[in-house]
Amino acid sequence: MEALYTAEATAVGGRKGHVRSSDGVIDLDLALPRSMGGSGAAGHSNPEQLFAAGYAACFQSALGAVARGEGISVDQSTVTGRVGIGRDDSGFGLQVELVVSIPGIDRSQAEALVTKAHEMCPYSKATRGNIDVTLTVA
Repeated sequence: MEALYTAEATAVGGRKGHVRSSDGVIDLDLALPRSMGGSGAAGHSNPEQLFAAGYAACFQSALGAVARGEGISVDQSTVTGRVGIGRDDSGFGLQVELVVSIPGIDRSQAEALVTKAHEMCPYSKATRGNIDVTLTVA
């Protein structure tokens, strides 16, 4: 694969530190969530939130591409990413749920579009076989 774009971000201090993208658009303090024993400090993010946002945005773009190919508008759709972290056999693992809402389209058609988007989305390809990803049509 030849990369069309490469994002770059630097982390300092791990989960209780800071992340900054090379262009400065992302410039965030991080805090461990309270449920993991951290402060959950207001105004601080965490890697799971960033992953959820990236996956949701990428998946919605794939959904739009699939729908356009079939002559369907999904302009009013939303994709909510939920990324969970927890203990597994080797330490910690992730799980993802993508909740997709496509108003104005019947459920079976929405499910078919979501399935096709899951095959196309680069994040879905990267996670396939590595973490549990659940697709929910709302």
